Amino acid sequence: MKVDTSIFKAYDIRGIYPDSIDEEIAEKVGRAYAIILKGENPGKKLTVVVGEDMRLSSPSLKKSLIKGLTESGLNVSDVGLVSTPTFYFAVAYYKYDGGIQVSASHNPKEYNGLKMTRGRGIPVGGDTGIMEIKDLVVKNKFENAKTKGKVAKRDNVLIDAEIVQSKNIDTSKIKPFKIVADAANAMGALDLEAVFSQLSCKLVKLNFKLDGTFPAHHPDPLKEETLTQLKEAVVKEKADMGIAPDGDGDRYFFIDEKGETVPQPILRGLMAQIELKENPGATVCYDVRPGRITRDMIEEVGGKAVVTRVGHSLIKETMLKEDAVFGGESSGHYFYKFPYGTFEAPIVLVLKFLLYLSEQNKPLSEVIKPYKRYFHSGEINSDVKDKEAKMEEIVKKYSDGKLSRLDGITIEYPDYWFNVRASNTEPLLRFALEAKTKELMGKKRDEITKLIWNN
Repeated sequence: MKVDTSIFKAYDIRGIYPDSIDEEIAEKVGRAYAIILKGENPGKKLTVVVGEDMRLSSPSLKKSLIKGLTESGLNVSDVGLVSTPTFYFAVAYYKYDGGIQVSASHNPKEYNGLKMTRGRGIPVGGDTGIMEIKDLVVKNKFENAKTKGKVAKRDNVLIDAEIVQSKNIDTSKIKPFKIVADAANAMGALDLEAVFSQLSCKLVKLNFKLDGTFPAHHPDPLKEETLTQLKEAVVKEKADMGIAPDGDGDRYFFIDEKGETVPQPILRGLMAQIELKENPGATVCYDVRPGRITRDMIEEVGGKAVVTRVGHSLIKETMLKEDAVFGGESSGHYFYKFPYGTFEAPIVLVLKFLLYLSEQNKPLSEVIKPYKRYFHSGEINSDVKDKEAKMEEIVKKYSDGKLSRLDGITIEYPDYWFNVRASNTEPLLRFALEAKTKELMGKKRDEITKLIWNN
């Protein structure tokens, strides 16, 4: 069979169903993953978790995936329909040897994919296994194990996650807020139901019915247009705030009472300060994209700020290396260190944020107002023929600035700074800039985008 190798990406496997990813590919990925995992755990009888999202193709892909895993000798714990964070919890908390979640995250309905982890929820990324899996799938030389693995269903994982992850949070102090949540007919609906079942808040639910066709709107809150319905509802309902998870429930955005999006760098800084209050002097990781307020807020309370490359798997890897207690990505991923693993935990994120907001005793817009110190261009994506050459052209023009090549290029000046990097998931060059004044931000944004677009 001909394999579309473009589905093997930096963080997961993802493509259009059934054109580039289908049941045959899912089975072969299961077999290849089994080879990798068995090679890392010689002589051990392995059990892995398999979960799925609500996409129409997920049940059949999961069935084929399980076939590939079990015929390779791995036992499977089928946790059913779960968000990606609940899947991570299952792998890590129950001490399984790894797992695969059938999901295409926030991609449109025609997509599907596979997210893979080792034990403790440690990600399998482009540099840590995905490319090896790609090579094995392309070679297509697999053998069945002498003893076939068994499949057992595991229920109530979300119930356990809610109990375990909320036990040290005093939810009785959370005020009876009125909150609108838009789940985009996707997996975040399940986690939000679990979170608010224990609170006295009034939850106004938008698009909570699971539907893999996404009838309401695209499940990506990073795109402002997908938040229109939520923003209007927050204002109309006179709610205290709004919440928007993405398609597989591992990214979260908050809306203030005025219907404005809470900037991710500020939200990330607030959540970091909460963790640093509990863990004085600890390390917090955040990605390289401009969001300097995060660094300011970490350092203002005595924390150690560590910048990482972009990507949930890369941030988690750095967190483990640096023994960080918390991490945040500009796209809305929030990671917590638990005794059993380090990964996204929206139950903790939402509960701790609501508790923090309860203590502030003022509207959300007023809470974040003092932190709006910088002016941000937003992420500007451009289709560029030679991405590396274009970045070197930018480096040459801005050679008097402070340069970092951690992820793409980051160039800093005293009053503005920017990052340009090649996308890991799309054929695009991504650019974002911050400045100390709105005027300078606009001037430099236009200057650099003109240079990027000038082919």
